[in-house]
Amino acid sequence: MKIWLALFAAVALIQAQSASPGGVARPLSDVKFEPDSDVKCLLSAVESGDPDKGPSTIILKAPANCLVPWHYHTAGEELIVVQGNVKTEMDGMSAHVLGPGGFAGMPSKVKHQFACQSSAGCVMFVSFDRKYDIFWFKPAKTK
Repeated sequence: MKIWLALFAAVALIQAQSASPGGVARPLSDVKFEPDSDVKCLLSAVESGDPDKGPSTIILKAPANCLVPWHYHTAGEELIVVQGNVKTEMDGMSAHVLGPGGFAGMPSKVKHQFACQSSAGCVMFVSFDRKYDIFWFKPAKTK
C-alpha cells in the first residue's frame, strides 16, 4: 500500500511542478475545502493541475454516508483513500470497501460510485488523466 501512496504522491507532485515552477507542499490542515458543485455532501479542493484544462488531482472530504452516485468521466480516474472506509463500486465488478491506502482505478467512461462508510468521515484523493467532466447515470427502474 505504501508504494501506491508514494506513486500517487509522485504523480501529484509532478503535476503540481508542471503547473507551478516552484512546486507545492501543503499539509492536510492547510487545505481550503469548498462545497462540491456536483455532490452536496462532499467538500473538495484542487491540489494540482487545472480540472477545466487537463490532468488534475483533487482531494475530497466526505461525511459518514455521503454517496457519490453512479457516474462516469471521459478521463481515467484514480482514487486513493487517506482516511476512513470507502465503498467503491464499478460497472462489471463487485463492490470493495477500501480503507486508508486503498486504491481504485476507473478507466475512461466506466460507470462507478462510492460512499463513505466511516462515522468519522472519509478523505480521499482523486486524480484525472485529462480534463474533468462528469456524466450522471440513472439505472433503469426495475418492476
